Amino acid sequence: MINPDRDDRMNRQAANAEQSASAPLVVVLKTCCESFKNFNYLVVDPGSRKAVIVYPAWQMEKIDQALTDTQADLSGILITHSHPDHIHLAKPLADRYDCPIWMSNEEIAVSGFNARQLVGIDTIPWFVGEMPIEPIFTSGHTPGCTCYLIGDNLFTGDVLFAEGCGMCSDIEAARAMFASLKYLKTRLSPQTRIFPGHSYGQPPGRMWAQLVRENIYLQFSDEDAFAAFRLRSGQDRTKMFTFS
Repeated sequence: MINPDRDDRMNRQAANAEQSASAPLVVVLKTCCESFKNFNYLVVDPGSRKAVIVYPAWQMEKIDQALTDTQADLSGILITHSHPDHIHLAKPLADRYDCPIWMSNEEIAVSGFNARQLVGIDTIPWFVGEMPIEPIFTSGHTPGCTCYLIGDNLFTGDVLFAEGCGMCSDIEAARAMFASLKYLKTRLSPQTRIFPGHSYGQPPGRMWAQLVRENIYLQFSDEDAFAAFRLRSGQDRTKMFTFS
Protein backbone atom coordinates (compact mmCIF):
# COMPACT_ATOMS: atom_id res chain seq x y z
CA MET A 1 0.00 0.00 0.00
CA ILE A 2 1.28 3.47 -0.85
CA ASN A 3 1.66 5.75 2.14
CA PRO A 4 1.64 9.36 0.84
CA ASP A 5 2.74 10.81 4.18
CA ARG A 6 5.72 8.48 4.40
CA ASP A 7 6.66 9.13 0.77
CA ASP A 8 6.46 12.90 1.35
CA ARG A 9 8.73 12.60 4.39
CA MET A 10 11.23 10.51 2.45
CA ASN A 11 11.21 12.98 -0.44
CA ARG A 12 11.78 15.89 1.95
CA GLN A 13 14.62 14.05 3.68
CA ALA A 14 16.24 13.26 0.34
CA ALA A 15 15.88 16.88 -0.78
CA ASN A 16 17.36 18.14 2.50
CA ALA A 17 20.29 15.73 2.21
CA GLU A 18 20.94 16.85 -1.37
CA GLN A 19 20.74 20.51 -0.36
CA SER A 20 23.12 19.91 2.56
CA ALA A 21 25.61 18.15 0.29
CA SER A 22 25.61 21.11 -2.12
CA ALA A 23 25.69 23.82 0.58
CA PRO A 24 28.89 25.84 0.90
CA LEU A 25 31.37 24.60 3.50
CA VAL A 26 32.41 27.33 5.94
CA VAL A 27 35.77 26.80 7.65
CA VAL A 28 36.24 29.11 10.64
CA LEU A 29 39.81 30.33 11.16
CA LYS A 30 40.66 32.32 14.28
CA THR A 31 43.78 34.40 13.76
CA CYS A 32 45.70 36.64 16.15
CA CYS A 33 48.24 39.45 16.11
CA GLU A 34 49.12 40.94 19.50
CA SER A 35 45.79 42.16 20.96
CA PHE A 36 43.86 41.65 17.73
CA LYS A 37 41.78 38.51 17.36
CA ASN A 38 40.02 38.09 14.04
CA PHE A 39 37.89 35.50 12.36
CA ASN A 40 38.73 34.62 8.76
CA TYR A 41 36.43 32.31 6.82
CA LEU A 42 37.28 29.92 4.04
CA VAL A 43 34.10 29.18 2.08
CA VAL A 44 34.30 26.17 -0.22
CA ASP A 45 31.97 25.14 -3.04
CA PRO A 46 31.71 21.35 -2.55
CA GLY A 47 31.07 20.66 -6.22
CA SER A 48 33.97 22.50 -7.84
CA ARG A 49 36.26 22.75 -4.73
CA LYS A 50 36.68 26.43 -5.58
CA ALA A 51 36.88 28.64 -2.52
CA VAL A 52 36.88 32.24 -1.34
CA ILE A 53 38.52 33.65 1.76
CA VAL A 54 36.68 36.37 3.67
CA TYR A 55 38.66 39.26 5.23
CA PRO A 56 41.99 37.42 5.61
CA ALA A 57 44.39 38.66 8.26
CA TRP A 58 47.39 37.80 10.40
CA GLN A 59 48.27 34.11 9.93
CA MET A 60 48.88 33.03 6.34
CA GLU A 61 49.85 29.52 7.40
CA LYS A 62 46.36 28.82 8.79
CA ILE A 63 44.77 29.76 5.48
CA ASP A 64 47.26 27.68 3.50
CA GLN A 65 46.61 24.68 5.76
CA ALA A 66 42.82 25.07 5.48
CA LEU A 67 43.10 25.08 1.68
CA THR A 68 45.19 21.92 1.84
CA ASP A 69 42.84 20.22 4.29
CA THR A 70 39.76 20.96 2.17
CA GLN A 71 41.56 20.26 -1.13
CA ALA A 72 40.23 23.60 -2.34
CA ASP A 73 41.51 26.13 -4.86
CA LEU A 74 41.46 29.77 -3.74
CA SER A 75 39.46 31.64 -6.37
CA GLY A 76 38.93 35.02 -4.73
CA ILE A 77 39.15 37.25 -1.68
CA LEU A 78 36.10 39.02 -0.24
CA ILE A 79 36.72 42.29 1.59
CA THR A 80 33.93 43.90 3.61
CA HIS A 81 35.84 47.10 4.38
CA SER A 82 39.34 48.51 4.22
CA HIS A 83 40.46 48.60 7.86
CA PRO A 84 43.95 47.09 8.27
CA ASP A 85 42.85 44.07 10.29
CA HIS A 86 40.51 43.00 7.46
CA ILE A 87 42.81 43.48 4.47
CA HIS A 88 46.16 42.47 6.01
CA LEU A 89 46.68 39.36 3.86
CA ALA A 90 44.61 40.35 0.83
CA LYS A 91 47.52 41.35 -1.40
CA PRO A 92 49.89 38.52 -0.37
CA LEU A 93 47.16 35.92 -0.92
CA ALA A 94 46.15 37.41 -4.27
CA ASP A 95 49.80 37.28 -5.38
CA ARG A 96 50.33 33.73 -4.14
CA TYR A 97 47.14 32.25 -5.59
CA ASP A 98 46.68 34.63 -8.54
CA CYS A 99 43.07 35.46 -7.65
CA PRO A 100 40.93 38.63 -7.52
CA ILE A 101 40.27 40.82 -4.48
CA TRP A 102 36.65 41.97 -4.39
CA MET A 103 35.70 45.23 -2.63
CA SER A 104 32.84 47.66 -3.14
CA ASN A 105 33.44 50.58 -5.46
CA GLU A 106 32.40 52.94 -2.66
CA GLU A 107 34.98 51.51 -0.26
CA ILE A 108 37.71 51.67 -2.88
CA ALA A 109 36.89 55.34 -3.51
CA VAL A 110 36.95 56.42 0.14
CA SER A 111 39.87 54.26 1.27
CA GLY A 112 42.28 54.53 -1.61
CA PHE A 113 43.00 50.80 -1.32
CA ASN A 114 44.65 49.45 -4.45
CA ALA A 115 46.09 46.21 -5.69
CA ARG A 116 46.88 44.72 -9.07
CA GLN A 117 44.11 42.14 -8.62
CA LEU A 118 41.52 44.53 -7.15
CA VAL A 119 38.02 44.30 -8.66
CA GLY A 120 35.40 46.88 -7.74
CA ILE A 121 31.90 45.51 -7.23
CA ASP A 122 28.35 46.77 -6.81
CA THR A 123 25.44 44.66 -5.58
CA ILE A 124 25.16 42.33 -8.59
CA PRO A 125 25.68 38.69 -7.49
CA TRP A 126 28.18 36.38 -9.17
CA PHE A 127 29.26 32.76 -8.92
CA VAL A 128 32.42 31.04 -7.75
CA GLY A 129 32.03 27.52 -9.06
CA GLU A 130 28.38 26.76 -8.36
CA MET A 131 28.37 28.97 -5.27
CA PRO A 132 26.38 32.23 -5.56
CA ILE A 133 27.88 35.27 -3.86
CA GLU A 134 25.52 38.15 -3.15
CA PRO A 135 27.05 41.45 -2.00
CA ILE A 136 24.80 43.51 0.28
CA PHE A 137 25.75 47.17 0.66
CA THR A 138 25.75 47.99 4.39
CA SER A 139 27.34 51.38 5.00
CA GLY A 140 27.73 52.79 8.49
CA HIS A 141 30.94 51.42 9.99
CA THR A 142 32.62 52.72 6.85
CA PRO A 143 30.97 54.42 3.87
CA GLY A 144 31.48 51.42 1.60
CA CYS A 145 30.97 48.46 3.92
CA THR A 146 29.59 45.38 2.21
CA CYS A 147 28.34 42.09 3.65
CA TYR A 148 28.38 38.89 1.60
CA LEU A 149 25.57 36.35 1.52
CA ILE A 150 26.71 32.89 0.41
CA GLY A 151 23.97 30.33 0.68
CA ASP A 152 22.55 30.62 4.20
CA ASN A 153 25.69 32.33 5.50
CA LEU A 154 26.17 36.09 5.92
CA PHE A 155 29.67 37.46 6.40
CA THR A 156 29.32 40.80 8.17
CA GLY A 157 32.85 42.00 8.97
CA ASP A 158 32.48 44.86 11.46
CA VAL A 159 28.92 45.76 10.47
CA LEU A 160 27.26 43.32 12.84
CA PHE A 161 28.46 41.12 15.67
CA ALA A 162 26.49 38.63 17.72
CA GLU A 163 26.76 41.07 20.62
CA GLY A 164 26.40 44.45 18.89
CA CYS A 165 27.27 46.42 15.77
CA GLY A 166 30.27 48.27 14.44
CA MET A 167 31.47 51.67 15.58
CA CYS A 168 30.10 54.73 13.77
CA SER A 169 32.12 57.91 13.43
CA ASP A 170 29.26 60.45 13.50
CA ILE A 171 25.50 60.94 13.29
CA GLU A 172 25.35 60.35 9.53
CA ALA A 173 27.29 57.11 9.85
CA ALA A 174 24.99 55.97 12.67
CA ARG A 175 21.94 56.71 10.54
CA ALA A 176 23.49 54.76 7.68
CA MET A 177 24.12 51.85 10.04
CA PHE A 178 20.47 51.92 11.15
CA ALA A 179 19.35 51.76 7.52
CA SER A 180 21.74 48.88 6.80
CA LEU A 181 20.51 46.81 9.75
CA LYS A 182 16.91 47.61 8.86
CA TYR A 183 17.51 46.28 5.36
CA LEU A 184 19.08 43.08 6.69
CA LYS A 185 15.88 42.47 8.67
CA THR A 186 13.95 42.39 5.40
CA ARG A 187 16.54 40.42 3.42
CA LEU A 188 17.64 37.56 5.69
CA SER A 189 15.80 34.39 6.57
CA PRO A 190 15.66 33.30 10.24
CA GLN A 191 18.07 30.42 9.64
CA THR A 192 20.79 32.57 8.07
CA ARG A 193 24.02 32.14 10.00
CA ILE A 194 26.03 35.25 10.87
CA PHE A 195 29.82 35.20 10.60
CA PRO A 196 31.37 38.47 11.89
CA GLY A 197 34.98 39.59 11.83
CA HIS A 198 35.31 39.48 15.63
CA SER A 199 33.70 37.96 18.69
CA TYR A 200 33.09 39.44 22.12
CA GLY A 201 32.11 36.09 23.65
CA GLN A 202 29.64 34.40 21.33
CA PRO A 203 30.91 31.94 18.70
CA PRO A 204 30.53 32.79 15.01
CA GLY A 205 27.74 31.17 13.06
CA ARG A 206 24.78 32.09 15.25
CA MET A 207 21.42 32.18 13.54
CA TRP A 208 19.88 35.49 12.49
CA ALA A 209 16.73 34.67 14.47
CA GLN A 210 18.82 34.53 17.64
CA LEU A 211 20.44 37.89 16.96
CA VAL A 212 17.10 39.52 16.21
CA ARG A 213 15.92 38.43 19.66
CA GLU A 214 19.09 39.22 21.63
CA ASN A 215 21.17 41.93 19.92
CA ILE A 216 20.19 45.31 21.37
CA TYR A 217 21.04 47.16 18.15
CA LEU A 218 18.42 45.15 16.28
CA GLN A 219 15.64 46.25 18.65
CA PHE A 220 15.37 49.86 17.46
CA SER A 221 12.60 50.97 15.12
CA ASP A 222 13.47 54.67 15.26
CA GLU A 223 16.50 56.04 13.42
CA ASP A 224 17.19 58.90 15.84
CA ALA A 225 16.90 56.68 18.91
CA PHE A 226 19.30 54.18 17.33
CA ALA A 227 21.81 56.90 16.43
CA ALA A 228 21.65 58.44 19.91
CA PHE A 229 22.30 55.06 21.52
CA ARG A 230 25.11 54.11 19.13
CA LEU A 231 26.85 57.46 19.77
CA ARG A 232 26.04 57.70 23.50
CA SER A 233 28.69 59.17 25.78
CA GLY A 234 30.50 57.13 28.39
CA GLN A 235 31.26 54.12 26.18
CA ASP A 236 34.57 52.48 27.08
CA ARG A 237 36.31 52.38 23.72
CA THR A 238 39.02 50.07 25.03
CA LYS A 239 36.40 47.33 25.45
CA MET A 240 35.56 47.63 21.78
CA PHE A 241 38.93 46.00 21.08
CA THR A 242 38.69 43.36 23.82
CA PHE A 243 38.04 40.44 21.52
CA SER A 244 37.40 36.82 22.50
